[in-house]
Amino acid sequence: MAVTRMGLLRTPYMMASFRRNLITSNSTQMAIKNVVVIGGGLMGSGIAQVAAQNGQNVTIVDLDQKVLDKAKNSINISLQRIAKKLFKDDSVKAEKFLSDSMAHVTLSTNPEQAVNQSDLVVEAIVEKLNIKQKLFQTLDAVAPTHTVFASNTSSLPIGEIAQSTNRKDRFVGLHFFNPVPVMKLLEVIRIPETSDDTYNLVMEWGKSIGKQTVTCKDTPGFIVNRLLVPYMMEAVRLLERGDATARDIDTAMKLGAGYPMGPFELLDYVGLDTSKFIIEGWAEKFPENPLFKPVPTLNQLVEEGKLGMKTGEGFYKYQKK
Repeated sequence: MAVTRMGLLRTPYMMASFRRNLITSNSTQMAIKNVVVIGGGLMGSGIAQVAAQNGQNVTIVDLDQKVLDKAKNSINISLQRIAKKLFKDDSVKAEKFLSDSMAHVTLSTNPEQAVNQSDLVVEAIVEKLNIKQKLFQTLDAVAPTHTVFASNTSSLPIGEIAQSTNRKDRFVGLHFFNPVPVMKLLEVIRIPETSDDTYNLVMEWGKSIGKQTVTCKDTPGFIVNRLLVPYMMEAVRLLERGDATARDIDTAMKLGAGYPMGPFELLDYVGLDTSKFIIEGWAEKFPENPLFKPVPTLNQLVEEGKLGMKTGEGFYKYQKK
């Protein structure tokens, strides 16, 4: 037992109870209620949707109002589909789900103002390190001290992005997968400076929006892309050597390995420019790793503007909608 300055006794039981109460209190205080998503593109709107449909206030930020309007419209359409599935026999509940979810979504073209009341800021903008660093440096000066910063980057080091802030202990990677409302996985990446409180908070937040969370250190590509991108590059090398056609490689991996998409179908879906950017970034940072060596065929297709499904042609041709 120990005597406090007020003359009270602290038994081991009392101390344990105090710690439990303190933890509960801190957890309550740190609950994520207000989320800001920077970037109104496909990933940003998807992240915003899953937060909003689970009762959290979300502000989508983009400098282009047209992008914001498009994002809100796409969220509305997506939520309508979900509402029909969840409440197919109850139109009243379906409409309430839709209206309640949409009521949680706010649009803004002012990032500094948007983060004033934020608990979590998730960045989902262009994959350029200097642009991300500049953004977080600006937001770091105006966001509340408790606000957690997160990047949805799929290839850049979280630690290097966090260097532009004074809150490395409240900085993580939250890597979502496209389409966000459908894909259940969320990779949570912690850097050495990430505090346990921050880590536990974002893990619980991930679960609260219906995601299965996994943890990874700040390693190139994290878990999924670290395995997936070299796999796709090796498929292209197989094609370049003339060992098999793209169609046969895709068929083999779907029927032989049970993959839902073959590597070339996946490359076209992800975007050849995106895949090229990722592998080139890794090759520059880790030139000794043969798995990260860029492939000529991919470079050529990107140079020709054949980026995959979004341009109507990549390794395959697609009919534009």
